[in-house]
Amino acid sequence: MGNRNFTLDILRVFACYLVIHQHASEFFYIGENAAVVTGDNTFRIGIMTSLARISVPLFVMISGYLLLPKKTTTEEFLKKRFTRILYPFIVWCILYAVYYVFTKDETWTQALIHIINIPVNFGVEVGHLWYIYMLIGLYLLVPILSPWLNSCTKKELQGYLLLWGATTFVPYIHLIFPQILGECFWNPTPALYYFSGFAGYLILGYYIKRFGVPSVINSLILIIAGYAATAFIFCSRINTALTIPELELSWGFCTINVALLTWGIFSLLTHIKWNGNGKTGKLITDISAKSYGMYLAHIMFLNLFFKVISPYFENVYISVPLISVCTFVSVYLTIKLLSYLPKSKYWLG
Repeated sequence: MGNRNFTLDILRVFACYLVIHQHASEFFYIGENAAVVTGDNTFRIGIMTSLARISVPLFVMISGYLLLPKKTTTEEFLKKRFTRILYPFIVWCILYAVYYVFTKDETWTQALIHIINIPVNFGVEVGHLWYIYMLIGLYLLVPILSPWLNSCTKKELQGYLLLWGATTFVPYIHLIFPQILGECFWNPTPALYYFSGFAGYLILGYYIKRFGVPSVINSLILIIAGYAATAFIFCSRINTALTIPELELSWGFCTINVALLTWGIFSLLTHIKWNGNGKTGKLITDISAKSYGMYLAHIMFLNLFFKVISPYFENVYISVPLISVCTFVSVYLTIKLLSYLPKSKYWLG
């Protein structure tokens, strides 16, 4: 599999599991018409699943670590990246459209409409596919960022990350001031708009590659502070939030608490000396290499295991990890088997 960074493989596998864990949790706190389900299980999910919010940020930081600055021409870079993600994405959008014909009693006409809508959004109502569109945007940004990163100083990078960090407070500032720094109905792009979003994680991944990570103690401080804020705010809003977005305020991927938690976990796992040469190491490397296909396919397995397992375990401390592990193992084995088919890279990634 070439020269791989085993720490990044560990992080990618961890992030892949956390995505599945997050989606398994959603069965228990999101009710009909996206209503908030209150009660002990939602509190338990706040305690247990707050860590899972680092999943997507970890994926983006890994991309920044590996891809920035680009080392080929823009044409070569985009062709390689988009070939790897777009073909599998389109294939799985189509598969989900067909899947819904058999699991949601949708018509073939509806399936065709879903497929035609792929250039618009998702192509079918499978929420986890939002990530691919975001990733496309980041890949398009890499050639623009690369010349600057080749010449910028550490202070310049820190200056960018400080501005990005300021934007991670905006979701909380909006509770007091709904519009800030130029926001209004005719201007959705306020002062720090261009420093916000997942590009910050992309550059943070590059910054770590170039300048290293905080100490173990500082990493633990970041983790404790980030997790405590993420879980506390979520749990404190369970009985007052009227909608899921209100409940998930502190679960925003680009909030300060999730950013600190992500940075701390990435840094802490970087400090650990991993041995990737044994059987376990090779397994982790293989799962990492197949994580994109697993991400695309996992919802089908998740729905199945939820129906099978949830009637027997009311407590989410048992049901959510059990559903997640069963899904993770099953989807990996399935993608592993499918990878032996000809041209599998074009639909598994």
